[in-house]
Amino acid sequence: MQLKLVPEGGSRSSKTFKPKKNIPEGSHQYELLKHAEATLGSGNLRMAVMLPDGEDLNEWVAVNTVDFFNQINMLYGTITDFCTEESCPVMSAGPKYEYHWADGTNIKKPIKCSAPKYIDYLMTWVQDQLDDETLFPSKIGVPFPKNFMSVAKTILKRLFRVYAHIYHQHFDPVIQLQEEAHLNTSFKHFIFFVQEFNLIDRRELAPLQELIEKLTSKDR
Repeated sequence: MQLKLVPEGGSRSSKTFKPKKNIPEGSHQYELLKHAEATLGSGNLRMAVMLPDGEDLNEWVAVNTVDFFNQINMLYGTITDFCTEESCPVMSAGPKYEYHWADGTNIKKPIKCSAPKYIDYLMTWVQDQLDDETLFPSKIGVPFPKNFMSVAKTILKRLFRVYAHIYHQHFDPVIQLQEEAHLNTSFKHFIFFVQEFNLIDRRELAPLQELIEKLTSKDR
């Protein structure tokens, strides 16, 4: 079950919503990413998400958070033509769940906005966190800040909302584009990871609870 996002020959659209976040080659985090890709190749996602022996939990969470950002970036990039101000005037995940945007700094009071606007705010905000060397240090020996795990949890909680929006509002185009297996594999990997380290509150996962049970029941 490979998670290579663009197959040889480039038959899948390689358009990303935001620029891809690269982990510097030769760095320890790059080695961790390669380890993650190799274990994913075995097809056992429960094993693939486990903290490798002797590794730092913060670093493992950081590497995987960057990887999930890139995956979601790519997945959303394939359906942006279908997610418009007209089709998605609010950011929702089915009729019961609606999200309003606030980042605590630029926008303190939650605002109601369209899904494309919300996802633009969200992905830009995540990108800013990933690019902040004080939060996501890429150099060996630079420690992670004390609040790193709470920042990572907020990032992952928000990235989940993009998966939830795609599944609830744009699954038909995903099937038309033959991206269904790719989306399911990516989301299953994401869910196993956040479950392994208890990174997202169960209530936050409610919009996709049935799907989560279906995708994870075979691997208990």
